[in-house]
Amino acid sequence: MGSTIELPLWLFILILLFAAVTAASHLLFPSVRWFFRRRMEKAVAQLNMRLERPIEPFRLARRYDMIQRLIYQPDVAQAVADRAAEQGIPENVAFEEAKRYAREIVPSFSASAYFGVAIRVARLLSTALYRVRLAHFDESGISNIPKDATVVFVMNHRSNMDYVLVTYLAAERSALAYAVGEWARVWPLSRLIKAMGAYFIRRKSRNALYRKVLAAYVRLATQGGVTQAMFLEGRLSLDGAPQEPRKGLLKYITDGFDPEARDVVFVPVALNYDRVLEDRILLEALARGGKGFRARISVIGGFFLKQLWLRLRGRFHRFGYAAVSFGRPLSLKAFGAHHAGEVAGPLAEELMHRINAVVPVLPVPLVAAIIEDAAEPLSRASIEAQFATWAVKLDATHVHMPRDDLSYAVEVGLRMLAQRRIVTKAEGCFSVNPQERPALAFYANSIRHLLM
Repeated sequence: MGSTIELPLWLFILILLFAAVTAASHLLFPSVRWFFRRRMEKAVAQLNMRLERPIEPFRLARRYDMIQRLIYQPDVAQAVADRAAEQGIPENVAFEEAKRYAREIVPSFSASAYFGVAIRVARLLSTALYRVRLAHFDESGISNIPKDATVVFVMNHRSNMDYVLVTYLAAERSALAYAVGEWARVWPLSRLIKAMGAYFIRRKSRNALYRKVLAAYVRLATQGGVTQAMFLEGRLSLDGAPQEPRKGLLKYITDGFDPEARDVVFVPVALNYDRVLEDRILLEALARGGKGFRARISVIGGFFLKQLWLRLRGRFHRFGYAAVSFGRPLSLKAFGAHHAGEVAGPLAEELMHRINAVVPVLPVPLVAAIIEDAAEPLSRASIEAQFATWAVKLDATHVHMPRDDLSYAVEVGLRMLAQRRIVTKAEGCFSVNPQERPALAFYANSIRHLLM
């Protein structure tokens, strides 16, 4: 027992390192985690005092615990058994597959990342690229949403800037949990998005086990009161017009809804832009029959470098106006009381109707619609007269009149369309550039349903 054992120095150092790591993992790391968690809880408590809808405990749970809770849901366990029987594999293999899906879906929300980084970046980007306006806000309806209700913002999808704009404008109300498509599942963007509380969805997946895990997560988040945001159309509009609603995520919410428990209140959100940054990419996809986007990183990077260079030279001009409207909320409990059976379909139609009803009318879309409808070139006076006519027919809920000056609004619309060669001017009259007719229609289509 008292004999001496000789060890190589490298092995002795390795043993010491293993001992140090073991001691730290059992003694030091838990204390450090406890210290930082206490600080985080205090910070969140202070943050909740200024938010209209405080951050829910569900979002502050440890990600590991949330994954465990998710994969042991009874319906997920049944889906695991069904998957194993269908594929002829052991249940533990199917269980690991479900766990992999859970890790992919469950976010790792960080209040400091969301309110310390994401909000600042959203504000910077939004105000740097656009003149941001709140076109319409149903103050009475939104202020009367019960404090214990789960709020779900349902939006149209015009641009990838939608995420940024709504995050910026909702900063004082709550932290939003977005349903994000597969485009964002790239490192390091995926880590940042998960830290902001977003969860990834595979929109085209037909895997029954994956869909069951996703449905269970949406159900738990909704029951936990998590404020969510989703794009009802499911994808960007290629032609600029409103699309048919998709009911996938809505069905997960309605299927797990208990009328006797927490209510779910949907808030319609409509966005519109004088310029959609990806309009050329979307129009190219439309010309190919909607078969994917060809957005090369080199093109995107070149675009932003060009804008940065223009800003450094003092020649940068923002891309017109971007506006957001918040429409009349809809209670799922009240809606379900008047609809028997499957409610996801009728609910999707009603929400899409409410979104379309409050789409902001901005200078470029309205001028584009006026020129597109004209059988011959129009003078500036004719465009202003038609603009005034529509401004009267479409009340203040819809029309954003910059500076409350009709002439200036028309000037903004014509200038932006002319700069991009979408419209041309000859002998004092304006008409569409034949090669750019799809681009003109893209912007007119965003408000076409309001002009009928």
